[in-house]
Amino acid sequence: MRGTGPDSDVVISSRVRIARNLREQPFPMLATSQQANEVLKKLVEVSQSGGLKGFGEFETIMLSEISELDKRVLVEKHLISPNLANDSRAGAVVLSDNEAVSIMINEEDHLRIQCLYPGFQVEEAWRHASAIDDIYEESADYAFDEVRGYLTTCPTNVGTGIRASVMMHLPALVLTQQINRILTAVTQVGLAVRGLYGEGSEALGNLFQISNQITLGQSEEEIIDNLHGVARQIIEHERAARKRLLEESSVRIEDRVKRSYGILSHASIMDSKEAAQRLSDVRLGADLGLLDNVSPGILNELLVMTQPGFLQQTFNEQLSAEQRDQRRAELIRMQLRGELSTNNGEDGGASI
Repeated sequence: MRGTGPDSDVVISSRVRIARNLREQPFPMLATSQQANEVLKKLVEVSQSGGLKGFGEFETIMLSEISELDKRVLVEKHLISPNLANDSRAGAVVLSDNEAVSIMINEEDHLRIQCLYPGFQVEEAWRHASAIDDIYEESADYAFDEVRGYLTTCPTNVGTGIRASVMMHLPALVLTQQINRILTAVTQVGLAVRGLYGEGSEALGNLFQISNQITLGQSEEEIIDNLHGVARQIIEHERAARKRLLEESSVRIEDRVKRSYGILSHASIMDSKEAAQRLSDVRLGADLGLLDNVSPGILNELLVMTQPGFLQQTFNEQLSAEQRDQRRAELIRMQLRGELSTNNGEDGGASI
C-alpha cells in the first residue's frame, strides 16, 4: 500500500497468480478432510524447507486458527481470496514479511502463488511468481497434461494456470466519458475487466482490474506481453484525458477535487462508496498537482483501511453499519491530518 513503482500515477498495483494442483489428489472441492490435510501438510513442508529464503522471511498462517475478522482483513488486503476465507477447513496462507508474496493452500486449487507489486511491474511480478513456482515444482508432483497443460479446478484456468492483472485508476477516462469505449476494446482482445475485488465486484473509486482471460493456447510470455501492451495503451489514454481536463475544464476539475478533499477532511459520516469516489477525486488532484499537501500513497492506504474488516481491526471493536460509516469518516480525517500512524500497525493496530 505504501510502495511506489513505475507509472504509479495510473497503475496502483500489478499482480500475477499461478494456480497449481497435486497429481493423484482430488481437487479441493471434492477432497475429504483427510485428503485436504494431506495436501496441506505436503505444501507446508515445501514452504518451510528453506527454498523460499531467497525471497524473504515467510510466515505460515493456518486459517482455522485466526478469527473471522482477521480473515476479512486478509481479503481486503488482497492477500487471500474470499473463497479461501469462507472455506478454510484445511486452508493456509504463506505470507512474505512485506506481503508481496502470498501463497494460498487449499483454495479453489491446491496451490495458488500470488506476487503483488506496486505500480506497473507485471513482468517483474511474473518472474518472481515463476521462480517460486519452480521451487514448489521441485518437490511437488503437479497435475499436468501434455496437451492441456496444468490442470485446474476451473476450466478457464487450464493451460498455463496464470492470471496476470493490473489495478488501474482511470478517473479522467470516466469523467470524459471514454471509459466504455476503452473497456469494450479491452474485452475484444481477450482481456477481462473487473472491480477492486475481482470477479463480480463493482469498480469503486474509478479502479479497474484488467486481467488476461485466456490461459490455454498461449504461452506465459504471450499472456504477459499482451496484458503489458494493452495496459500501456490505457495508461497513455488516461494521461491524455487528464491533460484534456486540465486544458478544457481546469476550474471545474479543481473545484471537484477540492470539494472532495474538504468533505473527506470534515465529514462525520461516510459510507464506503462515497469514500471511494471522494478518495479517487483527491488522488486525481494529487497526481495533477492540484493538491500539494496530499501524498498519493496515503490515498492508496485509505482505499484498504476504510474497508469494513480493516476498520474494525483498527479501532479494535465490533461495529454496526452506521458505526462503520462514522469510524470511516473519523479515520479519513485523522489520516489526512497526519494523526494516525500506519507503520506496521503501530498506534493504530492496523495490520495482522
